[in-house]
This record gives sequence, C-alpha cells and structure tokens, in this order.
Amino acid sequence: MKKFFKLMFSRLTLVGLTIVILFIVDFAVAFGVLHLLNLLLTALFPSAASWIDASLMVISWFVVVLTVLHIVNRDMVPEAKIPWLLCVIALQLFGVAIYAVFSYNRPSKKQRKTFRQLYERSREVQERTVSKEELEREMGRWVGLGESLCRYTSAAVPHAGTKTEYFPTGETFWKSLLEDLEHAEKYIFMEYFIIDRGEMWYSILDVLRRKVKEGVEVRVMYDDIGSMGKIRTGYARLLRKEGIACRKFNPFVPVISNIHNNRDHRKITVVDGKIGYVGGVNLADEYVNVKRPYGQWKDTAVRMEGAGVRNLILMFLQLYNMRSDNAEDFAPYIPERYEVYADEGFVQPYGDGPRPLYSRSVGEDVYLNIINEAKRYVWITTPYLIIDYRLREALLRAAARGTDVRILTPHIPDKKVIFALTRSNYSALIKGGVKIYEYTPGFVHAKSFLADDEVGVVGTINLDYRSLLHHFECAVLMYRTSALISLKRDLEETFAISALQTEADAKKNVVARGLCEVAKVFAPLF
Repeated sequence: MKKFFKLMFSRLTLVGLTIVILFIVDFAVAFGVLHLLNLLLTALFPSAASWIDASLMVISWFVVVLTVLHIVNRDMVPEAKIPWLLCVIALQLFGVAIYAVFSYNRPSKKQRKTFRQLYERSREVQERTVSKEELEREMGRWVGLGESLCRYTSAAVPHAGTKTEYFPTGETFWKSLLEDLEHAEKYIFMEYFIIDRGEMWYSILDVLRRKVKEGVEVRVMYDDIGSMGKIRTGYARLLRKEGIACRKFNPFVPVISNIHNNRDHRKITVVDGKIGYVGGVNLADEYVNVKRPYGQWKDTAVRMEGAGVRNLILMFLQLYNMRSDNAEDFAPYIPERYEVYADEGFVQPYGDGPRPLYSRSVGEDVYLNIINEAKRYVWITTPYLIIDYRLREALLRAAARGTDVRILTPHIPDKKVIFALTRSNYSALIKGGVKIYEYTPGFVHAKSFLADDEVGVVGTINLDYRSLLHHFECAVLMYRTSALISLKRDLEETFAISALQTEADAKKNVVARGLCEVAKVFAPLF
C-alpha cells in the first residue's frame, strides 16, 4: 500500500495526469469553439440556422483539406506523414488540433538562436588534426563518412593519434571511469540521460564531492524526464549546494507541446579535456548489473585520450549553455596540446539532434553510409529495431549483394511493446538474408556498428524513430583504431551465446504481429 501511494503521488504520475488533462483541454477547444460559434450565430440569425450549419461544415472541411495538403507537402520523414494524415482525416478538426500542437517538435525560436551562436562559438575553437587529403589517402571509400560529419556538425571534425579503448560491459566502463575521475586536476564534465540513486551513482558522487573540495570544477547535466522518478525534483539544486554545477536538460513544464520529445539522450564524460568517454551506459545500477531486472545487461563504451576529446568538450558545452543568455568562452577548456598516439587511425566523435538545429538526420546518415559501403560484413547491435524504409532497404540491399549483415537485439525486453515492434521487423529482414540474433542472457542496450574490420561506431543512437528524429544523441566514428579490434572480438563472442532467429520464430503469434503492424504506422510520432 505504501508503494501504491508513493507511485500515485510521484512526479511521474502527476506529469502523466497533466498530459491527460491538457489533452482533454485540447479536445474541448477544438470542438467547443466551433460549437459556441454555431450557437452564437444561430441566436443572432435564427432564420439562417441551416445555412450557418452548412457554412461551418464547409469551413471545417476546408481547414481539414488545407491541413492534409500541408502534411503532404511538408519536409518531414515520409513515414510520419501517414499517421498524421490518418489522424486528421479520421478526427477532423480534433485531428487538426492535435497535428497543430504535437507535430512540431522543433526547439523554440530562442533555443534555435542560442544554438546557432553556440555553433559559431564551437567553430572558433575547433581544429582538425588531419587534413582532407590525408583522409582521402587513408580511408579510401569511407572518406565520405567523415566529410559529411564535418559539413553538418560544428563539433565533429576528424582527429588522428587519439588513443581508444573499448569496454564490452558497463562494469569495465565503471571501473575505468572512477579511476579517471580520481585523477582529475582541472575539470570534470558529465552529461547523462539517466542518473539514478544507487551504488554506481553514489560511488561517482563521492569522487565528485572530493574533487570539488580539491578545487576541481565539476559540471553535471542530466535529462529531466529521463531521470524522472529516479531522483527527486530538486536534485540539481541539492548538487549545486555541494559545489557541483548541475543543470537539468529541458525541464518538464505542464504545457501542451511535443517539445518534450527533444530529450538529451547523450552519455558523455570529459576529464581535464584530455580523456573522454562515450557509449550507452547511464549512471544507474542496472547498467552495471548491480541490479538485474532484465537478466544480464549488455552495454558498451569507448574511452578516448587525445585530440578527439576536443569534440566531446564542444558537444557538452553547446548543450550545457543552451539555456544561458550569454554563452561562455569555450577556449579555456581546450588543452593547449594533446599527446599523439601512433597507429591509432582516426576518430570523429559527433553529435545529432532535432531539426533544424541539425540540418540533417546525422545519426541515420552515418548508419546508412556504413551499410551502403560495407563489402564483407556489417554487424550491428541495438536494443530497439524500429526502422524506417531507408534503413530497411539499405540492410536488404547489403544482404542481397552478399554482405554478411548481422543484427543483435535483446531476448529479455525492458519495454514489452517496443520489443514486440522490434520483433515485427524480423520477418522481412530474415527473408532478405539479414541474420538476427537475440542476446539470450538478457538485455542488449549497446548501440554499435562495425564494418569490414575498418569502420565502426559506438554511441547512444538507437535504431528507432525517437533516437533518430527527436533526441540529442552522440557517438564516435572510428577508422582502424585499436577499439575496433576489441569491438569485433566482443561481437564474435556475443553472437556465439545468442540465438539466431528463423522465419518460423518471426511468424509466431499472428495476433501480436497484426497489432504490431498497426502500431508501426504510428511509431514515427513517438
């Protein structure tokens, strides 16, 4: 009973009720205005009641038709147009109201202006440590990957001589992270989607508190909705009292808007500007198997040491300053020199986010380019396989030309509905020659790509619409680095203990598959 009341009066429940109430208000406004107008005109002109009804009906249909035309011609993901068209046609003015309020997930005008300023601030201090000519000479057919990132993101330039280390589990990442935090001398930046009370976070917090007392500047940013229900509402304020400069990203406010879709899904740590981490691990106990609600949790991360960390510094400072009236100077946080490590290939940490802050869907473009260029193999890990037409066709084309395409997904889900949607994509892919493995020990949260022993990505970007369209994300593109050797070894070992799915497996439960086909139509909206 105590847990029931705690849940009922939790912030998560209150937020849910607020959304329901606001949705009802939206419904009332959509129909109420038209109904009141009808009553008013009928009272003023009783003899023209039938004409008034007909005129308002024509106006309603005119608004619906205009909205349909707007959706058809709008610059948006094609898969998203279908559910919005169905919504407007089926619900008429109510559908128009829903579309008007919820279809635009673009940041506010002020945020867009601030981001442009931060973009330019990043360009002022960013430096390439490898030329385009050198990239073309060394990377060959893969060079377009790096150059497209340079064009569309201010912080994502390629770097040579950066040492990389791959962590195949959250536990190995956690151990290394604590060691590096202990040696911080100037500053620590940490940006995570989830902070949760528990052994992992408290061990990190103990180090951060000590470092603050030693004079180290410590900044922490977490996503408000991502951490909702895990830490108290005023947690950022409590950390600030302890000397930790803490901010909540995009705090929830009870307003009808899908701006709340724009979450900070990144996981970044930077120590003194010289050491950086990126990967899928949040600061919560299940990510390091202290708790096991979904069996064995499989997650990954990459540690970088060298000039490539510069990209992570700028990505962090961009989002950290999004709510600041005056952007700070980034230059003091960039080390004057970096140690250069031989035989480490190239690294290119990059960020992604909602349009128009980012002019392209950067994360999806990188994945598509890797799939399209892979010759021998492309191996993928993802917790959620809810892909659009472009990704599905790219995977099928790769398999058709003889490329070994493998995808690793969870066997034990963290979200049953999303898991059902993931499995609903198996059949078409398996028929086309794609090999899908389910990680039988538990849940895979890792997001990685590896192709031809040459190119790989590790980061936060899932293969679903939310990650590819709505969230702020990050990853590191690597070419011929030592981390890729470890990544391949880990994938080989993980495939060996996972279950290869067959067409028969994919066709189980006809009713569930039918429901998933309907649900997939609306997947781009969430």
